[in-house]
Amino acid sequence: MVDPTRLFLPLKVTASGGTDIGKVRRHNEDSILLRPDLGLFILADGAGGHNAGNVASALATTAIANFFEATSPERHVEEPDLDAFGLPIAARRLAAALQKANDDILEIAKTSNKLRGMGTTAVAVSCFERTGTIHVAHVGDSRCYRWREGVLELLTHDHSLLNDALELRPNIDDAALARLPQNVVTRALGMEPSVRVSVRSFRMLAGDKYLLCSDGLSDYVEEDTMSDVLTVDRSPDEIVRALVSKALEREARDNIAAIVVTCALAPNAVAVPRATPFVRKSSTMPPPGGPGDDPEIVILSEEEIEGSHVHVVPSDAVAEEVLEALEDFSKNR
Repeated sequence: MVDPTRLFLPLKVTASGGTDIGKVRRHNEDSILLRPDLGLFILADGAGGHNAGNVASALATTAIANFFEATSPERHVEEPDLDAFGLPIAARRLAAALQKANDDILEIAKTSNKLRGMGTTAVAVSCFERTGTIHVAHVGDSRCYRWREGVLELLTHDHSLLNDALELRPNIDDAALARLPQNVVTRALGMEPSVRVSVRSFRMLAGDKYLLCSDGLSDYVEEDTMSDVLTVDRSPDEIVRALVSKALEREARDNIAAIVVTCALAPNAVAVPRATPFVRKSSTMPPPGGPGDDPEIVILSEEEIEGSHVHVVPSDAVAEEVLEALEDFSKNR
């Protein structure tokens, strides 16, 4: 018998998006793609000479959607929410989709000097109405906000030079920090053979509004203003147009892109069992060296540490098979 406290009313997700060239740029290098049939919504902010940024952002949105569609189960097939390691399967698929987009951009960039060096930031969300879950993946400084009951919260963390500097040197002098370029990203699709994708999973609630935006919006429209616009009861399309107008009023010098996703109770919703919470659990897979052989701390370095890319603690109590697995993973990232 199902516990009534574990029941969930399915949601209905509605979305709209738009872009604008802004007040200065000659090309619009922002791209959006809405796939409500997949519950997938993507925004990318491209960069590169000869309008290559437009190619990179359009390629990213298309590649992400194609990968997600190709790897999603049939709509009549119910996929488990979590894998054997307690990780959300759809979140892993979304991160892998951004990785595939990175590969595709790198390959296309090799075909023309005009495209060489192009790249793009990206933020994508995958919504599951049946279970009330949303997965958010991003690379760079394109953002995802959540408006819930009057409170606006940033769900992403900019991969920017300023944030990296503060993480590495939190006590850096303000004058030294001010000398650093202010709008530089440190992760983007199409820049390196591998890219680290940040991904998080959340519960959706009826009344939630999610805003995906490029820095052409977030740099020019204050969060209080965003919240005020999202507070008004109107359609996603009306919200998008209002936010873009706010950026234009502030003479936005960059391209502007926004997607708004709203959540409401599904018509004639019937309560279903709530999905398993996203809590990391012990894997059902046995560790390589047997029980008790996992290190307490592992650091996978970009540079060699005493002849190895892996630093483990305690170093003398870890099975050789575990060390070999860590080294192989580090070298093949």
